[in-house]
Amino acid sequence: MKVLFLGEIVGRCGIGVIKNALKKYREDNGIDLVIANGEGATGGFGLGFQNALTLQHMGIDILTMGEKSFFKIDMVEGIGKRSSILRPANYPEGVPGRGVKYVTVGDTKVCVVNFLGMCNFNNPHLNNPFLAAAGLIDKIRSETPVIFYVFHASATAEKVAMGHHLAGRVSAVVGTHSKALTADARILDGGTAYITDLGRCGASESVGGFAPEPEIRKFRTHVMTRSMESWEKPQMQGLLVEVDGRSGKALSVETVKLDVEVPMPEPKG
Repeated sequence: MKVLFLGEIVGRCGIGVIKNALKKYREDNGIDLVIANGEGATGGFGLGFQNALTLQHMGIDILTMGEKSFFKIDMVEGIGKRSSILRPANYPEGVPGRGVKYVTVGDTKVCVVNFLGMCNFNNPHLNNPFLAAAGLIDKIRSETPVIFYVFHASATAEKVAMGHHLAGRVSAVVGTHSKALTADARILDGGTAYITDLGRCGASESVGGFAPEPEIRKFRTHVMTRSMESWEKPQMQGLLVEVDGRSGKALSVETVKLDVEVPMPEPKG
């Protein structure tokens, strides 16, 4: 089984990357399942429900979210209508949506789990993912050994620690949020694929998908400035993992860093 994990989709450029590259890449590589972080697809801050539907129509099977899960008001109601959009599983009971999704790929039952980290997230500050993961993973393993754990976390150390915490118990632990593709893709002891961060789908020559100048101004002046989408050197970034459907162990990992042509839209007016 081949699974493609894509980094955070940022803005219209990121959506353009998916539109122009995913279908062909999926067909050329025989990919069975595509999981992507949609946290920044709508203007870089959150995911609108209609943008979510568009991205899934373009070939993404499961969209994961993070601390911006409910930045867009239509997602508060919409997420409950679409089980393939995952908010973090460590939100408290009663919050719309879900953080765990079972899918069937061929003849194999697969589970995707999405969690939010603790470091540098004051709002929301959710339940401890290390404690919550233990019992949940044991329960899932009674149904399938093929488990993909998406960890939306800020601190590198927290993501690395989670990788080792779940090594040998899940098929993959992949990090999101930093929007910088890391160079540490590997298979941990026990057959767990790992990468600290999947990077982003969008402008690679940018500050997290945004034009550099306004972001530099924020650091220099400490005055909030509206971020601007960037269109410089669009790329599709992520990780391609091959998994044994019987044992759930990862067989190979390959970093994805694909240049994509995305035309910049004409200015309005």
